[in-house]
Amino acid sequence: MGKQEFKPGNMLYPLPAVMISCQLMGDTFEGAKPELLGKPNIITAAWAGTVCTNPPMLSVSLRPSRYSYHIIEASGEFVVNLTTKKLARATDYCGVRSGREHDKFAELGLTPLPSKHIKAPGIAESPVNIECRVNRILPLGSHSMFLADVAGVTVDERYLRENGKFDLGAAGLLAYSHGEYFLLGEKLGTFGYSVAKRKHPKRKNQS
Repeated sequence: MGKQEFKPGNMLYPLPAVMISCQLMGDTFEGAKPELLGKPNIITAAWAGTVCTNPPMLSVSLRPSRYSYHIIEASGEFVVNLTTKKLARATDYCGVRSGREHDKFAELGLTPLPSKHIKAPGIAESPVNIECRVNRILPLGSHSMFLADVAGVTVDERYLRENGKFDLGAAGLLAYSHGEYFLLGEKLGTFGYSVAKRKHPKRKNQS
């Protein structure tokens, strides 16, 4: 089996395709339509990930040229909204249209979900809304990384089972890989299954 060398680049795939909602009341940004100032906005990002368990932290990397970058920089908060098959078109749209010119919530028929710990709203149609406060911003080059503390999490009750477990796999989550969106599918195992002791079936008593 042959291998070919590529130039250094971002080839760590697949990644979560998330919609990040943000809002800054009463501020102005160059080039933004006056009627859109102060309204909540959504940006799609794939450069997002877990940073720390305790305290809970995550990261999102954005280009400084993006409209949402300055909203998050000024407000110090945002919501990470997980995406699903039903949100696939909205996920793509929010990544290719600017909040300077478009009211994405209104155009896509999405519902702002009031957050419990921050002012920025989440997206009601998302199965998981992660409320975040910016801890620090790290300029890295083409992107800056927003390291954020998780202030709260809201989940859709439709995926809560009787035992209290949250069945996120049933939500039909999206993944992003090299310019394409994919639906997460077959479950192959659970954490630690490779070393778990196998349960042997009970033998029936022979008469």
